[in-house]
Amino acid sequence: MGQRGFWDEEKRIHRLQQKKPTLATLSETIPWDAFRPLLEQGYSHERKSNAGRKRIDPIILFKMLVLQQLFNLSDEELEFQVNDRRSFEEFVGLGVMNTIPDATTIAFFRERLRKAGVVDELFERFEEHLRTQGLEARGGQIIDATLVPVPKQRNSREENKTIKDGAIPEKWLDKPNRLRQKDTDARWVKKNGVNHYGYKNSICIDATHGFIRRFAITPANIHDSQMLIQVLDSENGDDFVWADSGYAGAQFEDLLDMAGFESRIHEKGSRCHPLSEEAQERNKVRSRVRARVEHVFGAITTCMRGKLTRRIGLARTRAWWGLRNLTYNFLRYLHCNSKAMLAV
Repeated sequence: MGQRGFWDEEKRIHRLQQKKPTLATLSETIPWDAFRPLLEQGYSHERKSNAGRKRIDPIILFKMLVLQQLFNLSDEELEFQVNDRRSFEEFVGLGVMNTIPDATTIAFFRERLRKAGVVDELFERFEEHLRTQGLEARGGQIIDATLVPVPKQRNSREENKTIKDGAIPEKWLDKPNRLRQKDTDARWVKKNGVNHYGYKNSICIDATHGFIRRFAITPANIHDSQMLIQVLDSENGDDFVWADSGYAGAQFEDLLDMAGFESRIHEKGSRCHPLSEEAQERNKVRSRVRARVEHVFGAITTCMRGKLTRRIGLARTRAWWGLRNLTYNFLRYLHCNSKAMLAV
């Protein structure tokens, strides 16, 4: 092996960017500065003096949170990877001479954004950008929910019963460190004969572009259909609503009709009243459109490294999945842009 030349390192970086251009394209395409006024709320507290280290640009911290969602990293692993990978370092806008924010800084910044209620506003700000780019919601909407697993709690039966009743076990009250590690919001649910523990991410996507337009995070035992009204997008240009048979029922059909929507929800049979051949054919036709929402969950599971969430409590899980759904929309935006460029 010969010694590297003066320009070899620059050529190496250029080749890497050509082979894996996602981060470079994200950095160039997403309007990061449009989020700055909201991200500044993560520094809502006033400094008592100018002494000490200069504060980190909130755009850098926000990009690190996006990286975290892209690869489903813990705070500690994110700190390591940004230090270790040149592509991560360049994406967040840092050089080899800069100090990388540590895991504690990242966690505190995300928590301040959550407490300031900024995560939902970040999601809406990008929605405004999509509209300016001609990617407004249209074609109708597709609604579905996916389970969000969290680490299982090792509680006694008595403790679980107390939590299910909406209270906190007395033994935990005098042990704040233990209580801090206990998730009292997550719940168990049985699906297809298998027990699952955690939360649900209910989303609404538009049928034309496939962006997540609305979302709601709930404990896993909340039925999907109870979130139907909360995730409906009144700004979609078309009135069609697709959903699986879990949302079937006369009450939901009536609600959609009163709200001015046209139902494309799958029809549901029963043991004594199976679906007719005509109803089965209608469901088959509707499935061709409704299946697009499964592609969203598939991308989050595969491209974004899974759904396992290591956040404790509903509030923190909701903030985490708000950033996760936003990051998915970033990736979807790149996909739509690439298709538009090919069409030119």
